[in-house]
Amino acid sequence: MINLLFGVILLGSSYYVSAEKHTYIVHMSHHHIPPSFNQDHTHWFDSSLQSVSPSAQMIYTYQNVIHGFSTRLTAQEAESLETLPGIISVLPELKYELHTTRTPEFLGLDQKSNLFPQSDGESDVVIGVLDTGVWPESKSFDDTGMGPVPSAWNGACEAGTNFTVSHCNRKLIGARFFAKGYEATLGPIDETKESRSPRDDDGHGTHTSTTTGGSVVAGANLLGYAPGSARGMASRARIAVYKVCWIGGCFSSDILAAMEKAITDNVNVLSLSLGGGTADYYRDSVAIGAFAAMEKGILVSCSAGNAGPTSYSLSNLSPWITTVGAGTLDRDFPAYVSLGNGRNYSGVSLYKGPTLPDKMLPFVYAGNASNSTSGALCMPGTLLPDKVKGKIVLCDRGVNARVQKGSVVKEAGGVGMVLTNTAANGEELVADAHLLPATTVGQKEGDEIRKYVISDSAPTAGILFQGTKLGIQPSPVVASFSSRGPNAITPEILKPDIIAPGVNILAGWSGAVGPTGLPDDTRRVEFNIISGTSMSCPHVSGLAALLKAARPEWSPAAIRSALMTTAYTAYKNGKLIEDLATGKPSTPFDHGAGHVDPVSAVNPGLVYDLTADDYFDFLCALNYTPAQIQVVTKRNTTCDTTKSYSIGNLNYPSFAVVVSSDSTGKTGGSTVVKHTRTLTNVGPASTYKVTTFSDSKGVRMSVVPNTLTFSKANEKQSYTVTFTVGDMAAGSNAFGRIEWSDGKYVVGSPVAVSW
Repeated sequence: MINLLFGVILLGSSYYVSAEKHTYIVHMSHHHIPPSFNQDHTHWFDSSLQSVSPSAQMIYTYQNVIHGFSTRLTAQEAESLETLPGIISVLPELKYELHTTRTPEFLGLDQKSNLFPQSDGESDVVIGVLDTGVWPESKSFDDTGMGPVPSAWNGACEAGTNFTVSHCNRKLIGARFFAKGYEATLGPIDETKESRSPRDDDGHGTHTSTTTGGSVVAGANLLGYAPGSARGMASRARIAVYKVCWIGGCFSSDILAAMEKAITDNVNVLSLSLGGGTADYYRDSVAIGAFAAMEKGILVSCSAGNAGPTSYSLSNLSPWITTVGAGTLDRDFPAYVSLGNGRNYSGVSLYKGPTLPDKMLPFVYAGNASNSTSGALCMPGTLLPDKVKGKIVLCDRGVNARVQKGSVVKEAGGVGMVLTNTAANGEELVADAHLLPATTVGQKEGDEIRKYVISDSAPTAGILFQGTKLGIQPSPVVASFSSRGPNAITPEILKPDIIAPGVNILAGWSGAVGPTGLPDDTRRVEFNIISGTSMSCPHVSGLAALLKAARPEWSPAAIRSALMTTAYTAYKNGKLIEDLATGKPSTPFDHGAGHVDPVSAVNPGLVYDLTADDYFDFLCALNYTPAQIQVVTKRNTTCDTTKSYSIGNLNYPSFAVVVSSDSTGKTGGSTVVKHTRTLTNVGPASTYKVTTFSDSKGVRMSVVPNTLTFSKANEKQSYTVTFTVGDMAAGSNAFGRIEWSDGKYVVGSPVAVSW
């Protein structure tokens, strides 16, 4: 049953029940449609709705992602609706948030024509991007040399505020917007602030869509930083944009409507750089829509979230979604801080403009230049002009946007800013296009700088900008902000799946806002550099499009498997990929299967494939009720009571072993867990041998059989891994790896064991 959201207010001996309306998504069983409505299911939807609320209107109707509709109801009406025949579930709408040049070379795609010899069909692949819309004038949507729009395309270009049908072309072949759910909750779109059309007034959607499939643009840069040719991962693919995110957020009714259209439009890949926390799969609209897309052969790639390095912080956890974390590039934008005591510290910045005088300037800590308890954070209105005028100001990172802090300093009369990380961000350095001379330093350097500026009687400082530097090592490292596992919904499914470049990424931008997105930023740029798993997700979406073109017969699961099993977890010197949050080697809870390697992914040798039936069995293993399963799958099928279902046997390219502890906090001696997997040959006939590795003596792995021989393409062979877990303390984790190799191909799977 749904949770009642109405309040009770006592008035003397009477009471008042709130009639406040909320948006609900109503899931209906098309298997139970009355014969009288067989000709038109929408009449059945409407009849059911009118029976509980004669004044209610349907916001959207859905056929592909779910069978049902969205509407506005009181909590009492929603509860009444849920009791009607054919109603599976009535769920409150959720709000989702955005997870906000060099990468082709970094990923080895600068010679793509040689690496993807079968990818002539790249221009037939359509990538659907659900985001804040598109800036169609971006050079990244140039369609020069592109052939006709693929004949299978059923999409459209929708006109609206500041957007016409002519804004689409042979590159940007579709553009739609979805605002009904947003407007039902928050009222009409304020068209003085954002366009009620596919036009992107934010920049995020243009950045993600050009990252995944933007055309090649020579001479791209942001204010002179990161110069070079910019191009998306699948630069010849087509792009279709679905605007679902507005100033007030991204609402699940709109997201479902967009996924509904994307499926019927015939996209091949869906990219969603957004998330809404964690919820059971039958309550997560993105997971529900992604299941329907997967059944149609569409790979769905989603961002993992920016809530790292906290454990259990991931979004988009369902196993039929490819969940992407973020890593760094080998490119940096150094800007040094010089102090009056002769010490120098390294930071990063994308500032471009009048530089500071070539002399040391007065330096002040924001916490000592404010009457506010939050003054150190440089929040709006907290700095005292008489204490910061003409000075460089040291601000602490946190709460408000990094670039806004610089704007606050500038407004108060400061001439420069040093922004220091706190413990929450550690040594992670994210570059920003500040509005005044400014640089960001790590926590350790920041602590030393703060100590100096507070203790010195006349502190001074200077900032020196060094432009763009390449070849930064080690790289990649896992970004501190990248959300981490374990999987909070199903610990037996390892997430994230993979990491990809997500720090300081150059891509196209909206002409409606400056690079900082601040109202007082009047600069306009064609490209911007921003960071987040929002940036890593479209990298994987584009790479998936390349694989789809090269291997059109592959399922979404096979494509994800190829990306995962060929990912790397160590540098060329053999050391494991670092975690920027700790400075120590990262684990599968941080990087999943590792960092994406598209050069190897196109020829993985073997893949772990999955079908919708496998995911159905997975839901049975979770002991979901028939109604909950039907919400996700739309199937009127019950689990087979004679069949033994196991979460661990889902044919996933990674292994997450969960061991229960007893009341003493121990595992109670040795525990044995078995997982079975099936590999499909997508390479030549060959014999593969297995090797295993564990970083803990308390975990032993044995694989039977330890040799698999494949004599033909698409042949399948199964094996079972027995994990023997010794007596270890509860809360501990161990990590390892299972690899199959024939001497040419290496098919790797991460292992995470948790108590």
